Amino acid sequence: MAVSIRSVSHADLEALVPALVDVLADAVNAGAGLGFLAPLDPELARDYWLSLRPELKAGSRLLMVAFSEGRLVGSGQLAIPRWATARHRVELQKLFVARTLRGRRIGAALVTALHDWAWQRGRSLVMLNARRGSPAEGFYRALGYREAGVVPGYSVGSAGERYDTLHLYQELWLPQLLAS
Repeated sequence: MAVSIRSVSHADLEALVPALVDVLADAVNAGAGLGFLAPLDPELARDYWLSLRPELKAGSRLLMVAFSEGRLVGSGQLAIPRWATARHRVELQKLFVARTLRGRRIGAALVTALHDWAWQRGRSLVMLNARRGSPAEGFYRALGYREAGVVPGYSVGSAGERYDTLHLYQELWLPQLLAS
């Protein structure tokens, strides 16, 4: 199965919104902690995706998508701070892959593409949040992310249950130094 990954411009976003809504709903409705509650309202998801347009245009957000056999199957984002003290870092957000295609390294390919983009622009520190004990935690740890801390009860589920969140990070330069 061939997978291609590409970035999405603000001008291209609207055409991809229906597919992004479908794959996001698939992930959220399966229990992924992506800032939404199941069942995901398609209009809420559509509004979310369209709300990214100004950040994409301003260059303060990067959206990458994965395609397989002409179908959008995953997505990931980088929030890119503009502050002088943050020129070296980005935050990885809302990475997800269609349920039926998980375990095929699509998520890892998205992370690699996001890391490459960041590294090429002088960003060497990547941070993210993941629900403690979730499959996402194991996924990111397997990619070399390290724990910076835990925030108890950071997010809530649809029944009001609270979930702890891990703050994870990876320094992009470290693996390259160790390999030399």
